[in-house]
Amino acid sequence: MSEQPELPRGIALAWGVAANPQRGPKREMSVEKIVDAAIDLADAEGLTAVSMSAVASRLGFTPMSLYRYVTAKDELTLLMQETALGAPPDDVNEAESWRERLTVYHDALMGSYLAHPWVLELPLATLTVTPNSAAWLDAGIAALVGTPLDDDARLSTTLLVSGHARSAAAVVAEQHRGADFGGVDTDGEGGVLDALVTADAFPDLRRAIDAGVLQSGTDPFRFGLERILDGIAAYLAGPNVGETAAALPARADDSDVHGDKKYREARKAVREAEKALRAARTHQRQTLRDARERQAKRAT
Repeated sequence: MSEQPELPRGIALAWGVAANPQRGPKREMSVEKIVDAAIDLADAEGLTAVSMSAVASRLGFTPMSLYRYVTAKDELTLLMQETALGAPPDDVNEAESWRERLTVYHDALMGSYLAHPWVLELPLATLTVTPNSAAWLDAGIAALVGTPLDDDARLSTTLLVSGHARSAAAVVAEQHRGADFGGVDTDGEGGVLDALVTADAFPDLRRAIDAGVLQSGTDPFRFGLERILDGIAAYLAGPNVGETAAALPARADDSDVHGDKKYREARKAVREAEKALRAARTHQRQTLRDARERQAKRAT
């Protein structure tokens, strides 16, 4: 592993390798509590409601108290995104086939976005910039273990499916936000499209509306996901993939071991260990801070 680069403080906090915050006057304050309060605020009132002063007020502290732990709003929103996104669920890579695994991956990622739709308003971060974003990327790549795709193709496929999940979640979230558009019901037969789209101006769209597409109840994004997976399946069945796979050196992770119970248990243990390590580092920082406070009191 290469030498660890000097990280921005927000990223270092996410990975649990940041230097201890400056000692504050309130021992009950922590980065985790600040992030949780900010997420609660964003969930209730939207991302625009989140500011250092608003979060401080929610916690009953002054804004300067927060800056001892989180030094900027950009730092705070990065940590909010990391916590809100969470880690991929264990069942992502427990399905039988790569196609089923990617479907579970897609739906779980889309669900994470919709649980906190304000995350979709944040700019896309650099790949693997935080532990949970790295965990999602790892889960997508792992879903393709056992296929003849090389590492580049596995990453590209993961990004393709992830992008579809994010785009679909953004559309659904926007529809929810616009459920009442100017006092006009935007859903069902009384919706804006049904009310305003005419056969003269938009003949094909009008025909689709009359055919009942707005009331079909089908998932409009499932078709797109299935065609993406069809495309990957067709590519895997093509002759070029077989030739590429034959030219690749043998790799231990190229066997389809996802159905093996011990393998799944080992992967789960690794994820739990990584989570425990991050928690332990957080506890270590808090303990060291408390020890310094006790030492300072004894010195006075």
